Amino acid sequence: MNHDALKAALARLAHNYQWTWNTSCRLLLEDLPGSTPSQHPMETVLGLSREVLARLTSDRAFISRVESELEQLDSLRTRLPDPKIAYCSPEFGLASVLPQYAGGLGVLAGDHLKTASDLELDLVGVGLFYREGVFRQRIEDGQQVEGYELLDPLKVGGIDTDLVVEIPFPGRNVSARVWRFDVGRVPLILLDTNLETNNEHDRAITDRLYDGSREHRLEQEWVLGVGGAIALDSLGWAVEVHHLNEGHAGFITFPLIDRTIENSSLTTAIDEVRKGLVFTTHTPVPAGIDRFDRHIVEPYLQIWADKWALGIDEVWAMGQDPDEDSKFNMAALCLRTSRTANGVSLLHGEVSRKLFAGVGIGDDIISVTNGVHARTWTADHVEHVFDDRLGPTWDTGDPGAWEAVSGIDDALLSSIRLQSSQQLTEMVRDQTGSEIDPDTLFVGFARRFAPYKRANLILRNPDLLEELVSDTHRPVHFVFAGKAHPTDDNGKRLVAELVEATKNGPAAGHVTFLPDYNMRSARTLVQGVDVWLNNPIRPREASGTSGEKAVLNGVLNASIRDGWWDEMYDGSNGWEIVRSELEDAEDRDVEESQSVLTTLLSIANEYHDTHAIFLGRIRHAWRTLGPRVVSARMLREYQADIYKI
Repeated sequence: MNHDALKAALARLAHNYQWTWNTSCRLLLEDLPGSTPSQHPMETVLGLSREVLARLTSDRAFISRVESELEQLDSLRTRLPDPKIAYCSPEFGLASVLPQYAGGLGVLAGDHLKTASDLELDLVGVGLFYREGVFRQRIEDGQQVEGYELLDPLKVGGIDTDLVVEIPFPGRNVSARVWRFDVGRVPLILLDTNLETNNEHDRAITDRLYDGSREHRLEQEWVLGVGGAIALDSLGWAVEVHHLNEGHAGFITFPLIDRTIENSSLTTAIDEVRKGLVFTTHTPVPAGIDRFDRHIVEPYLQIWADKWALGIDEVWAMGQDPDEDSKFNMAALCLRTSRTANGVSLLHGEVSRKLFAGVGIGDDIISVTNGVHARTWTADHVEHVFDDRLGPTWDTGDPGAWEAVSGIDDALLSSIRLQSSQQLTEMVRDQTGSEIDPDTLFVGFARRFAPYKRANLILRNPDLLEELVSDTHRPVHFVFAGKAHPTDDNGKRLVAELVEATKNGPAAGHVTFLPDYNMRSARTLVQGVDVWLNNPIRPREASGTSGEKAVLNGVLNASIRDGWWDEMYDGSNGWEIVRSELEDAEDRDVEESQSVLTTLLSIANEYHDTHAIFLGRIRHAWRTLGPRVVSARMLREYQADIYKI
């Protein structure tokens, strides 16, 4: 293998995001000279000098590793039929070096694609390429500050399809380049309006994720839905099912209707489109639904009204909000045009049927509980033990495989947990300079800092908090991480409050806040803490997959009975935080803060005084939850109950 052949081979491996769950491939790319955790391996490969390549080509062991990984990749991509399912989402979380995600919705979407590759499902992802991605978080004077970095798609694994689509906008067309990102055997296409043929305003449509005015949000969703359908058609893919991951891609309905409305009524055309349209809702509260004022969205709808020779009111009715006639409701649009809709946990399904009662198929919403991609989120050393002791099917959700966790004795389990804790303490030291004993009970809380998630709940009862953290014989340390949306002042106040708690108050010295939470730091957190804390206002946590990632790594959940935990908690595979029945929000939070801290006091006693019982609880959690929290289980349910192809 000469210099050019080696560089081309490494580029092939770096292009395909299968390295995010293929441990041997990831380690190979990490071993490249110049590799850093914050840099995409494609950029590392592009920066290899001829001198470095010459040294690598003379290393037979290294070349053998490259050839082995290429063989695996070629085997993975042997059968690549045209996709039959299009999974449409405003964000995709594949890796921290491709910051096209803001939270759980995007990480779930990334896990969905990876699992589709594992299960050989003929699926394509459809989204937007945000040139500045999502913001980087800095803490300055105790406050969150946002910053952005420009992304070059070619340096983060993007492949130019040479396709540019024209998307109808009010009074003009907007051009979008179609980039392809390979996720194992699954393609992900992302639309990018940063083209010289567009005016300055239109070039900025796909600039940042979830940042800008309502008009900007509408423009992005128009490109995602309308442009996404045009791109799929231009690529020659005869998609049979379009899956809308939340209502953001709902405008795809219009170009789909346009294909079939000729010589028929709008109602008949919608009935035809409905056969291949499915919708997943992720919000249990009205505030989480995208709604646009009529004066903003009507010019866009007028494009289709004119084309179909219909009155604007007939098109408007497709998405008219059931409670406010002057609002266009994206969830309502999806529910009125889809054949199936689902929530993302059993409890969320119940809540959604009430929330959307009488709106399209809102009364018939079913549930598919979210899961997580096992090999993306499980620590390398834990994955090795699972492969050795449980066999190769543990990541598929095979209950029989998970029964074998009984063979992981206390000594091996303690070794696994200590190695994970040491990796966490190293990350804390590197980011904050703090040294923490790995034998400490680590409690983790890391997620988007939306007010309903109540990141500050432990601070509501300072006396009980001080009792918990001041016991030198049973040390406890909290690790917090998360971002608030740039326009969410309440969320930013939560960040500031947690940062302040690391310096002053009863928890000072026992709380760490890690800035700029991303998928890389999330892996270390869900692997390294001992207890994963979740205390949302029930039932506002639709699913909450971070706790599922923790499960795979032998981390126990302590949570309000909400989202996935409500249906999977059995009394022994973690802890329930008893919720308050008080109606007053202030009184409820105080009572639930006491419940959180009382539960953690009990956990600290078990962890430090009866550690064998704690280890047994981990094995029980693995046995009862392992088969259920993986995305392979989730996707099989989508195949059987939603896609049906």
